[in-house]
Amino acid sequence: MRGYRVREFADLAGVTVRALHHYDRLAVLRPKRTESGYRVYSLRDLERLEQVVALKFLGLPLKEIKTLLDREARRLPEVLRSQRLALEEKQRSLEQAIQAIRDAEQVIASGKPADIQVLAKIIEVIEMQENTEFMNKYYSEEAQAKLAGKRQEWTPELQAEATRAWSELFRDVEAALDCDPTSEQAQALVARWRKLVAGFTGGDPELSRGVGNAWADRANWPAATQEQSAPFANPKVWEFIKKASGGCQ
Repeated sequence: MRGYRVREFADLAGVTVRALHHYDRLAVLRPKRTESGYRVYSLRDLERLEQVVALKFLGLPLKEIKTLLDREARRLPEVLRSQRLALEEKQRSLEQAIQAIRDAEQVIASGKPADIQVLAKIIEVIEMQENTEFMNKYYSEEAQAKLAGKRQEWTPELQAEATRAWSELFRDVEAALDCDPTSEQAQALVARWRKLVAGFTGGDPELSRGVGNAWADRANWPAATQEQSAPFANPKVWEFIKKASGGCQ
C-alpha cells in the first residue's frame, strides 16, 4: 500500500498540513512514522480523515469524534450511510428554516407588517434545529443515523399522539406515587412506560442508551428544551418508575 508524506497527503485530501498536524496531536488521525520521524499516510488514513471531516461538519468536537471512531471500527459503506442520513436530516432542517424566512420576506415585500405567526415559525424551526443538534451528542454515531431515519418517519400526528400518551402516563403515575412499587398497579404503569419507550426506540439498545444519557443530563439542556420537557420532568415519577422496574427503566 502506497504511503504519502504529509504535504502530498494534504494536497490529495484537500486539507492543510496544519490541520493534519493538529489531528495528529489530538490523536484523531495518527499516521505511521518513518525511523526518521516523518509522517507517512495511507489510503486507510484517507478513509478516517473523511469520517473526521464529515463529523466535524456536523458539529461534533474533535475529542468526541476520536472517541466515536476509536470505538466503532465499521466498514466504510456503513459509515458513509450514517453520515448521509445525518446530513440529510440537517438539510431538511435548514430547508425548513429557509422556507420560514422566505415566507417572512414575501410578507414584508407585500408591504404588510411581519405577521407574528410568521416570525414565530422562524423561531420555532431554528430552535428545533438547534435542539436536534444539541441532542445528538448523547447518541453514538450509529444511533444518530438511526435517529435521523426515525425523524423522517416521525409525523406531527405521531408526535401529538406520543405527547398525549406520555402526558396521560405521567398523570397516572403521579396519582399512584403512594402505591407499592411491586403492586399490580405499579407494574401495569411500568409496562405502559416501556411500551412508549419502545415505540420510539424500537427496542434498539443504542437508541435506548442515548435516551437515558440525555435525560440523565437534563440539567444541562438549553433553557428552551428544559421548558418544553418540564411536564415530563417530575423526579418523583422517575424515581417511582425506577423502583417499580427493579432499579432500571
